[in-house]
Amino acid sequence: MIKVMVFLFVETRSAIISILFSRFTRKDINMTKLSETTITAWVNKYIHAWETGVKEDIEVLFTKDAEYHEWPYETDWIGQTKIVKGWQSRQQWQEGGWSFDWSILTVTGDTAAIKGTGVYKELGTFENLWVIRLTDGGKCSMFQMWNNEAAK
Repeated sequence: MIKVMVFLFVETRSAIISILFSRFTRKDINMTKLSETTITAWVNKYIHAWETGVKEDIEVLFTKDAEYHEWPYETDWIGQTKIVKGWQSRQQWQEGGWSFDWSILTVTGDTAAIKGTGVYKELGTFENLWVIRLTDGGKCSMFQMWNNEAAK
């Protein structure tokens, strides 16, 4: 439990710093602030796509040139096609059932930090920190996830 708490504290702080830093260094700054409604709709679509594994459900989430990064797995999928293939390769993770609880940590412009807990009957419990960047159309152009298996 302490390991997870320390991880979330450090990674959450790092993500917030990253978000704030990116606001000052990006050339394509979008001053439109995401709403909780937009973020909630996107996460609900994400959960639905994770459940179905259907190509169209996954594609609707991401821009054509989206980036999808996970740590510590060193997952770096660039482009919608690679994201779809990557997701579909993980369908077996859901065998036996799973659930996902989440909350928004912070929002800065077009970027949000989300804390999540995924519980997989076969794999265990994982604490996640997501940093997502959404376009005006509600599609994700950058997805970053720090994933930590919870202590048993």
